[in-house]
Amino acid sequence: MELPALALLLMPVLLHTQASPPARSFQIDYDSDCFRKDGAPFRYVSGSIHYARVPRPAWRDRLLKIYIPWNYHEPLPGVYDFAGDRDVEAFLDLTAELGLLVILRPGPYICAEWEMGGLPAWLLWKPDIVLRSSDPDYLAAVDSWLHVLLPKIKPRLYQHGGNIISVQVENEYGSYYACDYNYLRHLLGTFRALLGHDVLLFTTDDTQVDELHCGTLQGLYATVDFGPDSNITEAFGAQRLVQPKGPLVNSEYYTGWLDYWGEAHASISSARVARGLADMLQLGANVNMYMFQGGTNFAYWSGADFKEEYKPVTTSYDYDAPLSEAGDPTEKLFAIRTVISKFQALPVGPMPPAAPKFAYGRVALQKYANLLDVLDILCPSGPIQSQFPLTFEAIKQAHGFVLYRTHLPRDIPDPATLSAPPHSICDRGYVMLQKEYQGTLERDGQTALQVTGREGATLDVLLENMGRINFGANVSDFKGLLGNLSLDSSPLSSWLIYPLAIDTAVQQGWPHTAPPKSSSRGGAGPAFYTGAFETPGITWDTFVKFPGWSKGQLWINGFNLGRYWPQRGPQQTLFVPGSVLHPGRPNNITVLELEGAPPTPFLLFLDRPFFNMTLSRSTAATK
Repeated sequence: MELPALALLLMPVLLHTQASPPARSFQIDYDSDCFRKDGAPFRYVSGSIHYARVPRPAWRDRLLKIYIPWNYHEPLPGVYDFAGDRDVEAFLDLTAELGLLVILRPGPYICAEWEMGGLPAWLLWKPDIVLRSSDPDYLAAVDSWLHVLLPKIKPRLYQHGGNIISVQVENEYGSYYACDYNYLRHLLGTFRALLGHDVLLFTTDDTQVDELHCGTLQGLYATVDFGPDSNITEAFGAQRLVQPKGPLVNSEYYTGWLDYWGEAHASISSARVARGLADMLQLGANVNMYMFQGGTNFAYWSGADFKEEYKPVTTSYDYDAPLSEAGDPTEKLFAIRTVISKFQALPVGPMPPAAPKFAYGRVALQKYANLLDVLDILCPSGPIQSQFPLTFEAIKQAHGFVLYRTHLPRDIPDPATLSAPPHSICDRGYVMLQKEYQGTLERDGQTALQVTGREGATLDVLLENMGRINFGANVSDFKGLLGNLSLDSSPLSSWLIYPLAIDTAVQQGWPHTAPPKSSSRGGAGPAFYTGAFETPGITWDTFVKFPGWSKGQLWINGFNLGRYWPQRGPQQTLFVPGSVLHPGRPNNITVLELEGAPPTPFLLFLDRPFFNMTLSRSTAATK
């Protein structure tokens, strides 16, 4: 989307101007219950966009308010990545170029339905670490990260000539069980030491009194978050309990909601969102819309919730937001625009149209190899030996897949029960015996299978990490086999554990650059499929559908587009940004199908998404 549409929605409301503004400043006027920018009363109406959920070529197209996911930039302790799609400084510079103000939310915990709430999985290498607390090991990791990140932020603060007007410290801390004020005090001290004493620092919490009690701290301006179904008077009344004076702020006004695998596509009507926004603006409140554009959980970055059971988030983070997953304006955007027009003049000019999409059509695929036949490629360093299974964290594997292998200790002529302790399959286990697929074990689903076989037969279990929990008390979400498998209650032992580096191989061109496999067994179970297609002279965004496929992962030209799971739904298509495609030459497709591909495998590239098809018709949560 072009700049006029961004300014249309996200231009701050300047309540009056001064003839001779003082030096650049952004402060709170407690007497007048408002913000002051350069001395003048100021109100903002803004919207959230996550740069990590939008490919870099599309940043200019759809900007605004920023979370910084720690785990996106520090994949290993002391190893930092700020290149390419991760160049947060370039993103911030682009916001300044476009004339936008930024509210920055650097965490260290961000939630955002992002893997582990933005905390790096390597924190769990110390199994007893207490996250989001004053645990010395956790604080040491946080301090190291903030000493790298915040110096990049400081020159871009508004007071220093930049466009960052305020910075959030932590996120919704009151919802976390620890309620550790020493932790918040430590963060406040670190932010002040690294950013200075002029920057406006704030917190955000739900409107529950107990959450506001644990999530706020003197020296941090307290704001709240709530959606269009909330009683606005009561919600801002809760803010006033902990923040008696100063501007009213809803830091997360929910324009939609996220989707979970197996539930209906969530939505909130445009009329409800517009009505709530109008009511808040009538009160003079400051509002940030969460989300303005949701984007996509590419690769393995989607998180999960735990509400009585484990609930993984879909690849799409469309969020039923005013801008769609592909960045297109929706009916909700026009409804919000109409509301804002009643409080300030809108920029002149038409709304830019949706970006063009292209239906590239049907692309045939062929099976390349079963996963078990290419372990030498996927795990070149070989397996780890252990008497009992080890977690992903114990072998220092953050995401993706790990294969666990052992052998049957005796002949099993009659069906025996292969079982796992409750909640020890984290999160899905694909079971093969003598390379024949037996079925799937699931974290809060089926945890036992019947098997037969001869003594010494090879038993393989491919474990998939479906995303670490991002909210609540269960953020320490270990992955893999957390307990030992048993055969008719007798524990199995002598395991070989293969940490699989699938993404590394695919990014290097495998399997398209590898010699073709001379033969590959048919049947179900984890296997790789390949194909290719060419585009016309220009590449457009598209959506890929998986007719007859079960569940797996998709790469195009080495880019991991995320998980597909049409059998579980609701999401039926994956978004493919045009920037991933190559004009005028083959676009290589790699699919890891985990359970079973159709007899004649193909993908279907469409010009529109399909979100709401699901086997489980439970009502999606809205807030």
